Amino acid sequence: MKNWKKMLVLFWQFFQFGCFTFGGGWSIVAQMQKLYVEKEKTISSQELLDITSVGRSLPGTMIGNVAMLYGCRAGGFICGVACVIAMILPPMIILSLITYFYTIFRENTWVMSAMTGVRAAIVPIIASAAVNMVKGAFRFPPCFVLAAATFVLYLFLNVSCVELVIMGMVGGILICEFYERKGADRRDSHTA
Repeated sequence: MKNWKKMLVLFWQFFQFGCFTFGGGWSIVAQMQKLYVEKEKTISSQELLDITSVGRSLPGTMIGNVAMLYGCRAGGFICGVACVIAMILPPMIILSLITYFYTIFRENTWVMSAMTGVRAAIVPIIASAAVNMVKGAFRFPPCFVLAAATFVLYLFLNVSCVELVIMGMVGGILICEFYERKGADRRDSHTA
């Protein structure tokens, strides 16, 4: 019974996310940050970043993967499925209506003006999500160097995303291993 309640709560939350998602999956991540990290404190910023990173790395839509991963983490497989269905329902309904009435919407100045305003509002929402994720993402200083190197490799040298993800995994393992050993060495020297 408890799992059904959790599923309904998650379904309603992700349905709301789906209703107010303009500008792609990153705006849902921003909403998840506000609700789950800052308000409910059911997940840390680092955990949300990990879920987002894995969701971005898997085939399919990033936010569908993030919804499934978060739902599975929060309440198991059935909750993951509920999150994905709830998140896609509002856009599917809205797109069905827009498709049906496309010619009317396309020629309406008010609708086109409203869409222009919505696009302008999306930039700060996505920027906010990025800033909040960066704050909790880098546990160690070399992570900033790894992120900068990845950015340069992707943007200027056209290195594939697969290679960058593998490079990031290897770099993350090496950085964490270094700092864990360094911490263990300090603890050993203090006990000696």
